[in-house]
Amino acid sequence: MDQLTDLKAILHSKRSNIYYLEKCRVMQKDGRVLYLTEAKDENLYWNIPIANTTVILLGTGTSITQAAMRMLASAGVLVGFCGGGGTPLFSGSEIEWLTPQSEYRPTEYLHGWVKFWFDDTQRLQVAKNLQHARIDYIQRIWDKDRELKAENFYPDEASISMALQTYRAQIDSADKSGELLLREAALTKQLYRYAAKATQHSDFTREHQGTDIANGFLNHGNYLAYGLAATTLWVLGIPHGFAVMHGKTRRGALVFDVADLIKDAIVLPWAFVCAKEKMSEQEFRQQLLQKFTEHKALDFMFEQVKQQALQESST
Repeated sequence: MDQLTDLKAILHSKRSNIYYLEKCRVMQKDGRVLYLTEAKDENLYWNIPIANTTVILLGTGTSITQAAMRMLASAGVLVGFCGGGGTPLFSGSEIEWLTPQSEYRPTEYLHGWVKFWFDDTQRLQVAKNLQHARIDYIQRIWDKDRELKAENFYPDEASISMALQTYRAQIDSADKSGELLLREAALTKQLYRYAAKATQHSDFTREHQGTDIANGFLNHGNYLAYGLAATTLWVLGIPHGFAVMHGKTRRGALVFDVADLIKDAIVLPWAFVCAKEKMSEQEFRQQLLQKFTEHKALDFMFEQVKQQALQESST
């Protein structure tokens, strides 16, 4: 029991590590979780600090032992099997994530979420609240991040300021979630155009199956955001099926709703900046994780989901 307590000593909202692994074997050895890589002349073991980790993505050529999964579950680490570059996710438990099977989590947030979820009007209002929080986060992060400003990202630039202001008004006037989704998609297209112009990606087109570096980084970064969102919901005990915006066709859509809180503010601009710098996938991932930590992205997700579940905000 003491070991389990130690493994969960760091709150999930304060954890800073996400791992993407490929061509390795994850195992338990001497009370630690390690991954083994095969070098030319020797095998190399690398430690995973699981008590400070939220998500592990296992890419191509990976395997994991039962003992390692047991320790990861004890530490509350979500595991997902995925393709190369972190996308797509393949595992089938809890939609896309192998979640730690501890049922000793708070129920108050689920109870609060269910209270409004079956009412169409209240559910739409929560979707609107999350979208307003998303815009606030974009403006706050772009305004304070000096590195982004050095890359020509300014929230008060005329086209962006107008786009965000227009979307705010559209959020309030939307009558249903489908309408909100269409307007949200239009905003994201505007942000893509702005980011592409700022980083000289003149011929950029958003394609999820695109092979160019910017589209690849966007996909990879979004899946890291999905990992944070899945962690937030698991810790708070809210099933992924209780979506407020995306849930018409995908049962795990609440993950997408929550991930949207941070994607445009952090993932979108840095995908373009790192593509411009021709960074490697690993360098991009490190930059993104640094920004998640710097701007307390996981804290922000927890704060917003808890606030909506407990209806502390004015609606």
